[in-house]
Formats: sequence, C-alpha cells, structure tokens
Amino acid sequence: MADSKRLYLFDTTLRDGEQSPGVSLNVDEKLEIAYQLARLGVDVIEAGFPIASPGDFAAVKKIAEKVKGPIVTGLCRANRQDIDRTWEAVKGAESPRIHTFLATSDIHLKHKLQKSREEALVLAVDAVAYAKKYCSDVEFSAEDASRSDLDYLAVVIENVIEAGATTINLPDTVGYAVPEEFGAFIKNLRERVPNIDQAIVSVHCHDDLGLAVANSIAGIINGARQVECAVNGIGERAGNASLEEIIMALYTRQHYFGRQINVNYNEIYRTSRLVSTLTGMTVQPNKAIVGKNAFLHEAGIHQDGVLKERSTYEIMSPELVGVKTSNLVLGKHSGRHAFKERMSELGYELDDEELKRAFIRFKDIADKKKEVTNDDLEALVTDQVRAVPERFSLSYLHICSGTSIVPTATVKLTIEDKTYEAASTGDGPVDAACHAVDKITDIYGKMHDYKLNAVSGGKDALGEVISHIEIDGKIFNGRGLSTDIIEASVKSYIDAINRYYFEQQRQREGNS
Repeated sequence: MADSKRLYLFDTTLRDGEQSPGVSLNVDEKLEIAYQLARLGVDVIEAGFPIASPGDFAAVKKIAEKVKGPIVTGLCRANRQDIDRTWEAVKGAESPRIHTFLATSDIHLKHKLQKSREEALVLAVDAVAYAKKYCSDVEFSAEDASRSDLDYLAVVIENVIEAGATTINLPDTVGYAVPEEFGAFIKNLRERVPNIDQAIVSVHCHDDLGLAVANSIAGIINGARQVECAVNGIGERAGNASLEEIIMALYTRQHYFGRQINVNYNEIYRTSRLVSTLTGMTVQPNKAIVGKNAFLHEAGIHQDGVLKERSTYEIMSPELVGVKTSNLVLGKHSGRHAFKERMSELGYELDDEELKRAFIRFKDIADKKKEVTNDDLEALVTDQVRAVPERFSLSYLHICSGTSIVPTATVKLTIEDKTYEAASTGDGPVDAACHAVDKITDIYGKMHDYKLNAVSGGKDALGEVISHIEIDGKIFNGRGLSTDIIEASVKSYIDAINRYYFEQQRQREGNS
C-alpha cells in the first residue's frame, strides 16, 4: 500500500453540495468550480450523479474530459444501469473512478430498500464486480454505515473488497455519530475486516449535530485515509464536513495528526468565494477559516496582543488561506495599470477581455464611491463569473416610492442591442421593478429567498443581493451588485432570468 501518512481529499461540492436546498448549478458553473478545485489541489472531484438528470450527466462528462489533475468520479446506485451511465460520463477523465453505493443499516434495508441483508450483500458485490470491468478504481459506500450492524457491515466490506473495491467509504449519513464513538467504529471495522489493507478507508460525515468535522477527524485518527467533504460545508440538510476546516485543522496541528495532504493553501479563500457566489449560499461571518470575522479582532486585549505578537490570538495566517490583509484603496483616478496590479495581488490573473470588462465595472463603482476596497474588488470580479450569456441587461431604472403612494418603477432593458421599456406597480419598489422586468421579458419569476450583504463598510457600501427565484417550478440563483440596493436587487432578479433563459435555450438546442 502507499504511504500511510498520505491523506486524500475527496470533494463532493458538485454532488452532495449541490443537493443543498435552493442550489442549482448549470454545466458551465460546475466546470468553473471543478477547475478551481483542481487549482486548490483536491485529490478527487465527485462531479455529480450522472443518472439523476441529463444536466448532471453532461456536467460530469464535461468535467471528466476537461479538468486535469484530480480523479473525477460520479455517484451511482448499486445497479448496472446506473453504473453504465456513470462510466459513460467519467470514462474520458485522466483518472476516472466509479463510486457506487448501497445502504447497509437495518433501518434503510427494511424501510427504503425492502431487502434482506443477504439480498443487499449480493447487490453490493455484483455492483462492484460489474463496475470493475469498466474501471480499475472503484469506490463502494455503505450508506448509513454508522447505524449498521458491525458484524454484517464487516462482511459486506470484506466481500466488496474481494470483488475489486479499491476505496471503502463509511458514511455517517444522517449525522448521528459523536467523535469518540465514530473513531471507535472506524478502528473496530479496520480490525474486523481481514482484507481491509487492500483498500483505502474513507469517511463522509454530515453536520446534523454540528459534528461533521470532528467526526471526520476522529475517523482520520483511527486510520481513515480519505476524507469526503464540501467547500463551505454545504450539502444535504445541515451540510457536510467543511473542506477548508479539514485542511486547516490538518495543517495547524500537523505534528499531532502526522498526515500529509497536497493542497495549495492560498486557493482556499478564493474557492470558498467562488462556491458561495455560484450557489447563492452566503458564508456566515463567524464561519471558521473563510468567514468575514475569522481573522478580525475587536476586543482591546486581543488587538493589543495581536499587534505585539500575532500568535497570541491567531493560530494561522490569513495570507496562507488567500485572505489579503492589506486593504489599501483605489479610487476614480486610479488607472488601468494600478487596477491590474491590485487584482494580481489579490490572486486574480485576468486576460485582456476580462480585464477590460472588470476595469469598466471598477470605474462605474469608483464614480459612486470615494474609495474602492479589496472586498469591493473581489465582489466585482466574482460578479463577473457569469457562466451564462447576459441576454437581458439593465440599462435604466427609475423608482417612485414613499409611505403614502403606490410604488412605481420604470425599467429599460437591453436585449440584443435594442432597448425595451416598461412600467409597473408593486408592493414595494423592488417588487414593482421586477413586475416591469416580467413585462419586457415575458418570463415570470417568484422570489423565494432574498439576502442583502454589505460588501464593505460605510454609507456608500457596495451592496450584494443574492436571490433564489422560482421560474416554471425550478429555482434559479441570481446575484446583483451595486451601491444602490434597489438596483442590486433588480440586477439579481435579471440574473436569475438570464440563467433560466440560457437553460431553456440549451434544452432547445439539445432537442433539435
């Protein structure tokens, strides 16, 4: 076997992470995240669930063909149709893997699968053996492993390894375990399964009790050599173990854990920002590693200590994870060269066209703000991460609103170099403007979620609006940026409409 100190990072942001309520990524958005995960240096990218939908299949296939470096895998149930579809999606990868799963707990066997233990064992072995005919790298996950009978689970693991599984994943699927118990569970299974050294043991923990990272660490201490996690901890229900927290725990306490990972630490923050932007899931300010407050100190005694010696209250460097502490400002008189240099300092290498677009946006913001901070610049660039063409763009907005009048909005949109105008009323200025947009586009959305964030401080702060808009029964994420919160809100709504239009266009092209 390979070096026992080497730990493999399996990222499931694009599969389990996308199953977060309200999250829906298109093919190009998934590809953008996959490229960034490769830059970060994860070992395995779980790109999706190929049989779930044509869109998921297309995303996995595109990532497999284009993203180099990490292993690319797709999830499939323990049946031949699923396995066929997954292999079709991942076979173009530089390093493909088939990841098949079957529940092993009595709860799942009885109520979900309605199978006996013996029947499930046959299905698991057959699935792994069948997948092995396609691919030398096969992972088997025992769903709800932490609530499974240990004797039965050990038999399943022994047999699927015999059938060819190279990775055995033991998930705490419902986030029920606690660290000491989960660590003992991993240790016990490693002792019970005679051929366990022929496979890599993996853990996949959920955060229902807020213990996903702690349980994952307990698994690592007790012999797990792969850990499955997601950027910002997103995922089903309360989410998965947080990728950035796992990485930095291993780095900060490397002498304690004695595990080796191969990641580019300064890509952590940018990866977090990209995933937050494209999924519409904002990162809480007090989130470990990547939260806005993670490296801020307000208490006087803390500030005094950090100024004298940083290690008094900081156990890691913000620069290490890609957080730039320098916050010198640019203004409306700053030139293109200074702007390019600052973007480079922040880690953004823009090509000529991207730089041109970003500089125009910067000048527009600089005309409205006295000072443009690093936070503003990062928001500006991530706002440009638009994986869909901008068919509808806002060119004019006028609002009439007050406490004793009906809110009215006049909107002009540019569509293929032509301008269209409409006016409407609503319950508030944003509602009125969105109704006007509906009239022009003939696309009608319903707002399910709305988040307003101040990107930087001050009365002229740049506002970021993230919304979840339902159109034709599906949720689309929208994002808007402006010093005017109403304008940012309308831009967010239009962004969601653009995403809907682009998806419809793709479906029409696929059917033609």
